[in-house]
Amino acid sequence: MNLSSMKRITHPIPADSILELSYSPHATNFALWSPVAESVVVNIYEKGNGGCAEERHRLKKNDDGTWSANVRGNLIGKFYTFEVFGKGNKDSWGETPGMFAMAVGVNGERAQVLDMNATNPEGWESDKRPELKGFGDIIIYEMHHRDFSADDASGIKHKGKFLALTENGTKNYDGLSTGIDHLKELGITHVHILPSYDFGSVNEAQDFISQTDMRVPKQYNWGYDPVNYNVPEGSYSTNPYDPAVRIREFKQMVMALHKAGIRVVLDVVYNHVYDAGSSSFNRIFPDYFFRHKHNGALSNGSGCGNETASEMPMMRKFMVESVLYWIKEYHLDGFRFDLMGLHDIETMNAIRDAVSAVDPTIFIYGEGWAASTPALPENRLAIKDNVARMPGIAAFGNELRDALRGSWWNDKEGAFLIGKTGNEDALKFGIVGAIKHPQLNEAKVKNSIVAWAEQPTQMISYVSCHDDMCLADRLKVTLEEKYGCPAAKDELIRLQKLAETVVLTSQGVPFIWCGDEIVRDKKGVRNSYNSPDSINAIPWHLKTENKDVFDYVSALIAIRKAHPAFHMESAELVCKNLQFLPVKGGNAVAFILNGEAVGDSWKTIVVAFNSREKGVRLNVPEGSYIVVCKNGLINSSGLSTFKGSSILVSPQTALIMYK
Repeated sequence: MNLSSMKRITHPIPADSILELSYSPHATNFALWSPVAESVVVNIYEKGNGGCAEERHRLKKNDDGTWSANVRGNLIGKFYTFEVFGKGNKDSWGETPGMFAMAVGVNGERAQVLDMNATNPEGWESDKRPELKGFGDIIIYEMHHRDFSADDASGIKHKGKFLALTENGTKNYDGLSTGIDHLKELGITHVHILPSYDFGSVNEAQDFISQTDMRVPKQYNWGYDPVNYNVPEGSYSTNPYDPAVRIREFKQMVMALHKAGIRVVLDVVYNHVYDAGSSSFNRIFPDYFFRHKHNGALSNGSGCGNETASEMPMMRKFMVESVLYWIKEYHLDGFRFDLMGLHDIETMNAIRDAVSAVDPTIFIYGEGWAASTPALPENRLAIKDNVARMPGIAAFGNELRDALRGSWWNDKEGAFLIGKTGNEDALKFGIVGAIKHPQLNEAKVKNSIVAWAEQPTQMISYVSCHDDMCLADRLKVTLEEKYGCPAAKDELIRLQKLAETVVLTSQGVPFIWCGDEIVRDKKGVRNSYNSPDSINAIPWHLKTENKDVFDYVSALIAIRKAHPAFHMESAELVCKNLQFLPVKGGNAVAFILNGEAVGDSWKTIVVAFNSREKGVRLNVPEGSYIVVCKNGLINSSGLSTFKGSSILVSPQTALIMYK
């Protein structure tokens, strides 16, 4: 039997959990699923790298395709690998820490026998996720550990580490808050951390040396290259050689954020692995966990050399149990699925159902597309157009992003923000949360043929994220293309505020890339996944320099949180209570919200966006209004009053007023 034919055979799937280690002081039980193996051995080591195995124990095959062995004695602190053999016990498929390793040594080469209870920081048993009434209340802040804390002006001691998000009282050189205090001041509800499981692109040993020897360069990577899915990344810990340290420090980070009233979302990358050939998946059951082309080559819908086969029963079981493990062991509150469009719908729904059984307020969202053509047909995939078939799962609304700043495919192409006409319908589509709305002409919406969300909370509203130019860089490029010379800073600031106003007043779930609130840039680098700190680190002096932008965004967040009209939970409510107002000409969009119908203290709310270089006259229902946002200023208590039926919206600004 060749390896590719093995995958097509139905193999037994264990009914019990696929955790591969169960420890007690008297004995440790090792288990591994490999129904096609001829034999399996567990190798016991003294250290996490280097040296020879002290002991080797053969595992016994069970009817459900698992192999197991109960090794007597207290193995606490010992390291181990599984070694799987095929072809008459002569062919080793290579050593592996297992596909469900829970603790690993440096660079994830070997797993460790560890009492997980001993990794819990003080107070962990009483840790609770902050209250969340519904998905409409969510405001997400995406961040990378090094971006957020590497700058000397951050005042953060544990630069690039999990512990950076546990430090209170950190300030920049001008005494303004940074770190976790900055997040509290900003008012977001969820921190989305880029991949923080054990990944392959950073040498943890070299990174550890660089902490004390400045001659050794620090390494940077976003981490979209998984090795061990269920263990925190060692380079984000203070000691990657001690498996307990990364686990404890990750938990300390989660607990600190929870105490600050902030939930934690983990970016997960189940769609591909760092290296398919050496992956634990392939060393347990070659070919099974990956999709292949007709010629036997690996399918590459991820653009990273391989794509996993979520439709295979054990891969689906692994994904469900892995997500549940992060919830149980690390108290996580949400998951962002990288290239979710590579996974099958059935698997994503199985994950949603399993998570909802634990806590229905845990949020799940992802990229509703693939990097290249997957090996499964579109009608089976968790792509954006199939979101309606995945209740409780959200996807990124790239229609709103592109309507605001231009196509992802062309950095020099501007859109609404720089005054390019023809993006108004796509902007409206994003404002309502990608649902079907009676006033929208879907034929004019770029990137979508029809409304794809059943509910507005199934659309992530954003203008920039890690994977592209940040907003400041994109505005600089597109404005220079427009004018033939660099844009003035005051115009950049106006447009940055305008973009954030659209995002935070849309009916989708708003999402902010770290540093956008203080107008950070990345010196024009688009794909900065491995760029140094000089490109990626947030320069915290910008909080002083652009304090007005931070205050503006923070005030917007406070308004959104205080007023349910800006985050109606159902498509029915949005269709009934959000009405677009007529505006002559392009580059201006306005709408009115019936706040009274959803219990808002602001009975009628008018919102307008004007990206023209001159003012636009807006006709509104006759009445007396309190203006809370105008001319790039914002104050929830009111900036001024207005009485009448026609108001001027200033150039390149937003207007919010209510009665």
